[in-house]
Amino acid sequence: MNSPALGLRVASVIFGLVGLVHVLRIVAHTTVLVGNFPIGRRWSAVAVVVLAVLSIWLWRLACTACQSKNAAPPVAPAA
Repeated sequence: MNSPALGLRVASVIFGLVGLVHVLRIVAHTTVLVGNFPIGRRWSAVAVVVLAVLSIWLWRLACTACQSKNAAPPVAPAA
């Protein structure tokens, strides 16, 4: 596996884990305060969707990066 593909996979896993933390926040009904302002759980739902899309997108990019590296070189036309 090449370095860009590895980096994309690591980023994908990190986005996925952060998304799971947001799912746990929704399920556990945890309140988050920023200063004195409460952040609603609906923002965690939005974050779950965005993070899931990013995670899947980066994972697919890593797969295409690996496939393009492992692809056979083009065959030269016969003269």
